[in-house]
Amino acid sequence: MAFTMHSHSGQFCPGHAKDQLEDIIKHAIHLGYTTIGLTEHMPRTALEDLYPEELDDPEGSLAELFPRHEAYLLEAQRLQTKYASQIHIVIGFEGEWPRPAYASIVAQLATHPSVDYFVGSLHHIDGIPIDYDASYYAQAVASAGGTEELAAERYYDQQHAMLTALRPRVVGHFDLVRLLSSDPGRDIPTSWPGVWEKVRRNLKVVAEYGGWLECNSSALRKGLAEPYPARPIAAEWLRLGGRFTLSDDSHGIAQVGTNYGRALEYLASLGVTNVWTLRRDPHPGLPPGGKKAKLVEVEVPLESVRAMVNKW
Repeated sequence: MAFTMHSHSGQFCPGHAKDQLEDIIKHAIHLGYTTIGLTEHMPRTALEDLYPEELDDPEGSLAELFPRHEAYLLEAQRLQTKYASQIHIVIGFEGEWPRPAYASIVAQLATHPSVDYFVGSLHHIDGIPIDYDASYYAQAVASAGGTEELAAERYYDQQHAMLTALRPRVVGHFDLVRLLSSDPGRDIPTSWPGVWEKVRRNLKVVAEYGGWLECNSSALRKGLAEPYPARPIAAEWLRLGGRFTLSDDSHGIAQVGTNYGRALEYLASLGVTNVWTLRRDPHPGLPPGGKKAKLVEVEVPLESVRAMVNKW
């Protein structure tokens, strides 16, 4: 029973991902996925939040974002119905938090009847992307005070603001800040105790409101030795009684299920025996009156995911 709670397509994240959304879903079905969470990036609202590939026509790029999001939701509902007998599709989006002003935008987008959940992610420090390239990461470090330790502290403080304001059901790539750092495998508890206290604080927030952390295998395809989150964070999360969901964070057909075998071994080494996903009722469609579908939390044995992955 393989699944992902975090995915993207080139159709609705052009320049950032590849392939049509329907083709990605068809490939997931081919692999034996039983559930796929669709989580295209939410629209941004300011020119300063655009990425370099969007800057050839900044005004035009910005103007396209909200209509594209609406088109995504319509297409997601169509595909949910078309493939209902073959795969369970839950519809969401990946939230952004360049600054606190985005809280109201995320909250408003989440009210759409077809939206089942959103992934709460932080891709920025002080509005500067930390996962785009080394140059942007260096700018973010400089903005935070000039050291990677200060940057990590700033990251977790801004993540804390996002978590407390939005309470996302799924927290995306919890420790993304380590991706482009000089030592992604750094043992945070011993080397940066101040950062570690902020990590523990944030984990406690998520545990208290009942959110999930994703075990996100995209870290492995980007060259890191462990998925997100790293072992000390994952162990602390489990100590708090936290639950993991599973995500490939795919950005196209080629990345669907990538490194799931390694991610499962990692979870097993932590003592994890089950991961969690969502089912919606009704599926497909919505209840009468434009109400949202009911979400049911589903416990999935790790071994059932492994049995499917072993067939690939």
